[in-house]
Amino acid sequence: MIPFFVLAGVFIFCRALGWAGVEFLSAWQYCLRVAVAAMFLLAASAHWGKRRADLIRMVPPAFPHPEILITLSGIAELAGAVGMLWAPVTKAASVGLAILLVAMFPANVYAARHQMMIGGRKVTGLALRTVLQIVFLAAVLAAGWL
Repeated sequence: MIPFFVLAGVFIFCRALGWAGVEFLSAWQYCLRVAVAAMFLLAASAHWGKRRADLIRMVPPAFPHPEILITLSGIAELAGAVGMLWAPVTKAASVGLAILLVAMFPANVYAARHQMMIGGRKVTGLALRTVLQIVFLAAVLAAGWL
């Protein structure tokens, strides 16, 4: 849930700044790009911090080399976050992050079905996680393409 709160909170904060006269943030799409970037920066930070071992455990056993997959997905999240803020590559970053979200969904399903923990907290249930994944996909695509 924390990534959702970051996405929503940063979006609302940026919109408020836009209404207060910050020119760049006057358009909702730019605010959404900043919010998506913030969410993925937060998510990427877990790939190397205290939660890394939890993320590695989330990778379904059918996927080889979970440590490498977690590292690569963290790098992709960082690159996507930066790409959302750099206009020449925003569309490509949007597509890349959407593909990444879909690719990582099996790990979320596995974690929910096995009632795993991340950072000492139980993972989000599968129904809510699915809804959140759809919201994240919509936000990533809207930020890059509308």
